[in-house]
Amino acid sequence: MLVRRSLLRTLCQTSKPVARSITHISRPRARLAPIQIRTASHTPSLVRWASNKALADEKIEEITELYATAKDEFEIAYEETEKVSVYAEDDRAAAREELEKVQAAYREVVDGADRELAEEVQRRIGQRIRELEQGVKAMEELAQNQD
Repeated sequence: MLVRRSLLRTLCQTSKPVARSITHISRPRARLAPIQIRTASHTPSLVRWASNKALADEKIEEITELYATAKDEFEIAYEETEKVSVYAEDDRAAAREELEKVQAAYREVVDGADRELAEEVQRRIGQRIRELEQGVKAMEELAQNQD
């Protein structure tokens, strides 16, 4: 109470307004000892989740770039296979090669030691990779039936 009166008196006596933060205006807190921050011997779950999320985003971005290239190659190869062009066989080989790169990058993450990362990558990108695998397989069957 005494602190409030002296604060009010000080505020009223000054001719120009004083900019004060909310911590100065509100009730002062008793500080008996300096605040000590305890450091844990383990990583907090929120930090661990955030770092896994960032790592998952990074890995998914890498795989997505490979996937985009493989999908482009697949689309080109499929068109050439439908047309029965002379380039179809080479385009199918290029599509298969790009698919293998995507599969290798995907398996590296999924078979890795970090289970949370593997599950996140499987959940977010696994279906697209399986669809591309099925598309390449169907394209190769189409090519065999054309012969």
